Amino acid sequence: MNSLTALPVGFIITLLFLATAVAVVWWFIDPGQVLWITVSVLVVTCPCALSLATPVALTVASGAMARTGLLVTHSHAVETLARASHFVFDKTGTLTTGEMRVLDILPLGRLDQLDSLALAAALEQASEHPIGAALRQASAGKLLPAVDGLINEPGSGMSAQHAGRSVRLGRPDYVLALHGKPLPEGAQSLPASGDTVIALGDESGWIALFRLGDEPRPEAAAMVAALRAAGRQVALLTGDAAPAARRVAQALGIDEVQADASPQAKHDYVRRLQASGAVVAMVGDGVNDAPVLAQAQVSVAMGGGSQLARTQADLVLLSENLDHLWRGVVLARVLCA
Repeated sequence: MNSLTALPVGFIITLLFLATAVAVVWWFIDPGQVLWITVSVLVVTCPCALSLATPVALTVASGAMARTGLLVTHSHAVETLARASHFVFDKTGTLTTGEMRVLDILPLGRLDQLDSLALAAALEQASEHPIGAALRQASAGKLLPAVDGLINEPGSGMSAQHAGRSVRLGRPDYVLALHGKPLPEGAQSLPASGDTVIALGDESGWIALFRLGDEPRPEAAAMVAALRAAGRQVALLTGDAAPAARRVAQALGIDEVQADASPQAKHDYVRRLQASGAVVAMVGDGVNDAPVLAQAQVSVAMGGGSQLARTQADLVLLSENLDHLWRGVVLARVLCA
């Protein structure tokens, strides 16, 4: 018998001797406990059992999370979620319901309210963003004008050709870059309203401003409070304007707010957190969130979000109930403790 064979044989003999000794001792202490204590000794001291324990625990955790609507798509997600120190949330469709509606239309050019709305809906006809859905819903039943060469510029808006002109719909600064004209005095107060405001314009100037509203999810405030009580840092990271971002953050008890953030700015923000030693969990729903979801150590996509976001994420919140995300965090911490 060579040394490589003698080592496992010696281990097995020692293990059996130890298990037998434990069984004998417990027979005199409490015969009713002999079986499970002896088996426990064998399980704990067996390398195979130890190597299987973690995968089995993670599989159980994945199944338990799935039953509450949180689908695990990558094997490291449960363990990393348990270690996450910073939770960073997108706003629209994540902390809010994503059921946006058009509250006001302010014409600024040659088109009236209805024609401005129809042109905006035409630009958003293929968009998965809640803003696009709100514009299409508001223009339901109306004939949309023809647009060509639609381009989605994540974090900024949509551009196209209409009636021989370049047209943009999206963040006011994105539209401003097309024509370079400041907003009229009467329109400058609208972006500071606390609601989401997007602009429509072409090469000749502004066409209209649209004010849209959205409400926080009913369970969002309790989820944020639970994360903070557990010692986790919570931040709001959004491409929306600062007034709209601050309104939602204040309602939910979030102190850290990063607004007007492009997809690259979101990515850079998370990377700075990671450079400081943070383990970041990113929660988002849109195409704009895909780069930052990929950057975070663990990422969660809303089930009703874009396909690209769901593809990039480590977990998918199928239920879209943020309370289930908190339950997943608690479960992950218990199993990985």
